[in-house]
Amino acid sequence: MPKKPDNERLQKHLAGLGVGSRRKIENLIREGKVTVNGKVAALGDKAIPGSRINVDGRPVKITPENERSSKPRQRVILYNKPEGEICTRSDPKGRPTVFKNLPHLKGERWVAVGRLDINTRGLLLFTNDGNLANHLMHPSLGIEREYLCRVFGEVTKQSIERLTAGIEIDDRKLKFYKIRRQSGEGKNTWFSVTVMEGRYREVRRLWEAVGCQLSRLNRVGYGKILLPRGVKLGGWVELETDQIEKLARNRETDKPVAPKPVRRRSQQRRSR
Repeated sequence: MPKKPDNERLQKHLAGLGVGSRRKIENLIREGKVTVNGKVAALGDKAIPGSRINVDGRPVKITPENERSSKPRQRVILYNKPEGEICTRSDPKGRPTVFKNLPHLKGERWVAVGRLDINTRGLLLFTNDGNLANHLMHPSLGIEREYLCRVFGEVTKQSIERLTAGIEIDDRKLKFYKIRRQSGEGKNTWFSVTVMEGRYREVRRLWEAVGCQLSRLNRVGYGKILLPRGVKLGGWVELETDQIEKLARNRETDKPVAPKPVRRRSQQRRSR
């Protein structure tokens, strides 16, 4: 759980409130878009109870220390994202967003743990704790992302060797840490692949680098959390406390778990 506000740097505390990732807030501070009591904030400033804080022109309330004892418990939900949804809270083009199907939070908001592009479906995590979200996205934790890929094209032994050794793409060396053929024959085959970050459309671009195209991409695992079969597209399930702890520590000795689906989409309340 986040520390008390007078012990935290401004960017860490704002991330804990769900304002944005710590990196994003640090950039806003550098750009002079964060003010405290009317003065432009600097990196290293502390979050002090009672301060008037504005982020990019919007006020953010810092709750006094004696009011924080009732802070809600840490929560994480697993959402099964359909294709066609985007990972932003709103879209000027009117496209559906992943937030429209999430349960309502009173006085808080859901923070996405990473993103999936509009054409990718599958496991997406949300939490009410911005610091936890930042922790789960940090490369130092070494969290694996597992995807199921339907690949069109000839996948040779040499192609697999290149994909696991690493391919230079836009000055970045990308690779699959694991790759397994699942099913199918000929030029339309299912593979399971594992990456460490999944950024920059990494999975799609790696397949394209060996002359193949993806016709389906589905994320099925994030660290020790697996996508349960019973969670329909557009549905969600809440993680238990021990599952959150297992996800956050990401030990190799921990066995992967698939949360039991306890709610159906028709029972969900929409987030605001």
